[in-house]
Amino acid sequence: MNGTVPQREAPDGRRVPFAVRFIATGFYTGYIPWASGTFGSLAGLLLFLIPGACGGAWGATILPVLLVLGFGVGVYTAGRVAEAEGNRLSRSAALAKTMFQPGSHAQPDPSIVVIDEIVGMWISLAGVGTGPVPFITAFILFRLFDVLKPEPARSLERLPGGWGIMLDDVVAGVYANVGTQVVLYLWRLFVNGGGMR
Repeated sequence: MNGTVPQREAPDGRRVPFAVRFIATGFYTGYIPWASGTFGSLAGLLLFLIPGACGGAWGATILPVLLVLGFGVGVYTAGRVAEAEGNRLSRSAALAKTMFQPGSHAQPDPSIVVIDEIVGMWISLAGVGTGPVPFITAFILFRLFDVLKPEPARSLERLPGGWGIMLDDVVAGVYANVGTQVVLYLWRLFVNGGGMR
């Protein structure tokens, strides 16, 4: 061993450093052969549950920092992996794009890249509270908006490199956050009699 970081050969002969691939693929959850975006979103939820990341003053302080850092690192790492991998999609991702996102997809966004889902999931969860109802609601709504890509997500997806990969999920995260806030308001109003569990 010569002490260098291991690298994986990309299909076009370019190498992507291990750390870049590890981050872009959400700690390799992106390599799950089906529903990699869903597993990437689940990884985002699990990371969000790390103590101090989601509640109280500490959470209110650190989450914005994590979002900015995650977005910046995501733009770089997603762009590097997409450049090497091209638009390689799993069967489930190809089916979802055909069904819900018709048309051409000129910018590469390979299925293995899920850092965008992780950051989008964090945005979905920001300020919605804790517990099963907020977490499940945010997760479902984020997956829905990420697959459907309502505008401006669809347009932002066309931006080059990691920018398009990340920004469409930022929009999906914002939509999911707003939707979760509405669902939780209605839940408190009609189901829970004013409280939250």
